[in-house]
Amino acid sequence: MSADVTKADQAGEPVPADVEGAAAPATGGPPAPSGPPVGGAASRSQGGLAGFLSGPAGRSAGLVVALVLLVIVGIITAGDRFASPENALTILRLGATIGVVSVGMTFVISGGGIDLSVGAIVALSSVWATTVATQTMAANYHWIVMVFAAVAVGAACGLVNGVLVAYGRIAPFIVTLAMLAAARGLAELIAKRRTQIVRDRGFIEFFGGSVLGVPVLVIVFAVVAVVGWVLLNRTTFGRRTLAIGGNPEAARLAGIRVQRQTMYLYILVGVACGIAAVMLMARTTTGTSTHGQLYELDAIAAVVIGGTLLSGGRGTVVGTVLGVLIFTTLSNVFTLNNLDTSTQAVAKGAIIVAAVLLQQRVSRTRSS
Repeated sequence: MSADVTKADQAGEPVPADVEGAAAPATGGPPAPSGPPVGGAASRSQGGLAGFLSGPAGRSAGLVVALVLLVIVGIITAGDRFASPENALTILRLGATIGVVSVGMTFVISGGGIDLSVGAIVALSSVWATTVATQTMAANYHWIVMVFAAVAVGAACGLVNGVLVAYGRIAPFIVTLAMLAAARGLAELIAKRRTQIVRDRGFIEFFGGSVLGVPVLVIVFAVVAVVGWVLLNRTTFGRRTLAIGGNPEAARLAGIRVQRQTMYLYILVGVACGIAAVMLMARTTTGTSTHGQLYELDAIAAVVIGGTLLSGGRGTVVGTVLGVLIFTTLSNVFTLNNLDTSTQAVAKGAIIVAAVLLQQRVSRTRSS
């Protein structure tokens, strides 16, 4: 299925006409023609293999090929230890948490922003949801109180980021960097630098269980990914997001409330962080200020390798999911072959650079 939307041309290509509130150009001329359809068709001047590879299907196919090659390498180097169904479920379970964060990050980057605070928000959400007060309330009522607390804290942090970026007109890099420090520091203060244990057995049994052999955490990731895909590709919200990421001024002239939409994007990624915190709490049975370390880098890496443009205007949830699976599988192969984390970091860095260079090459090809 197609999972990305092409970017509106920075030189003034009109915003898609089916974006709610679309208006005629400010010059008073005739209504602008509709932009490229969902799915990102390649330029007409491109045909054959080049046109296919520059389109969404080609990008997804390339990621699938890369994932298959990694699987083959894993089978060759680690044998049955890698090829076992248990290891496959381990890869999916480990990728589920960062995958949820990455889906949220896809929206922010598609909208022309960035969020460096996701890991710290995950930590703060997990700490807040495992305090004595929260767990006591959960024991008196239901463990859903812990879930609500984590998601609410994540949404509140996202709201602060969104208000400062959209209405305070502060650069997203600066705002989210400040939130990274503040949220991590607040988590340390609340937890007093201690690890808080999840004591509600119902919470652990539910999120640590499985349905028909599939871990609940993987199911949660799948649901978030499907909802994210529908939201980005089949709703006005998604088209607004891509419009402001491609050309904020053109989006404003088309009647889109750019500031409000931007705020919503940061709230959305905050909610994703809250969900990820719940998943991490269930997997580790703890809440601590050290949760979510470097999640911002892993999420951005998965989004970029998946084909979402760092400059905004084009996003792909399917590509993000494949990016998460590629990085998680790569880490698993390295671990099974007893390669250290430093080597893994070098490999990830090389993959990110290669993905950005490929994006630039494809962009130049399409514009020529």
